[in-house]
Amino acid sequence: MAVFQRGAFTFLRQLRRNNTREWFEAHRNDFAVAVQLPMRALIEEMDVRLARVAPELVGDPRRSMFRIHRDVRFSRDKSPYKTHAAAWFYHSGAGRGVGGEAHGGAGFYIHVEPGQSSVGGGIWMPPAATLALIREQLAEKPAAFGRLVRAPAFRRAYGDLDSEAMLTRVPRGFAADHAAAEWLRYKSFTAGRMLADSDVLGERFPSLLEREVVRLLPLIRWLNTAIGHAPRARR
Repeated sequence: MAVFQRGAFTFLRQLRRNNTREWFEAHRNDFAVAVQLPMRALIEEMDVRLARVAPELVGDPRRSMFRIHRDVRFSRDKSPYKTHAAAWFYHSGAGRGVGGEAHGGAGFYIHVEPGQSSVGGGIWMPPAATLALIREQLAEKPAAFGRLVRAPAFRRAYGDLDSEAMLTRVPRGFAADHAAAEWLRYKSFTAGRMLADSDVLGERFPSLLEREVVRLLPLIRWLNTAIGHAPRARR
């Protein structure tokens, strides 16, 4: 059943207080029942909905859900587990990679965490070659991108693009007064909003997510088209 119950938040709160391998192994079945299985069911349901509203985006229960294990190699915080659940819906022709050296495209993101749940879309910290393609399109058609992210419906839902890791100046190779200067400084192109716990719990969550995908789709499709991944009319 593609529904999170209160047990999901209960488990995640307990994990925050008991973030050890010993505790997690003793409660692994609780994780599977309260968090993992509902998220996989939600991914399956959203994949069906995406086939209707955004056929190029897909969700795979085996690949879309992020691992609960943290990568602690370069972190001072050695807590072994994330205290949230998350999923990524990606362009079927781009791969599912996210950020850094990954070669995925733009997509849709779900984050489930007590008091901190959210939804978002776009492309986060793309590798240099991908970022260069996006900047090339921004430089050629700045007005079109500006209209997209300044559309009243987009602004009401998400405000501005997330400003994480912006450059202080326009990147090398572009004039400081370039018409696209505002956008060329971005290193990520994402937008999102927070959700209430009540949004996440219950049968209306998939419908809410479908509406968010539709709102974010112009941004997602612009970015994917810029890097060579076209929209699709059907699966």
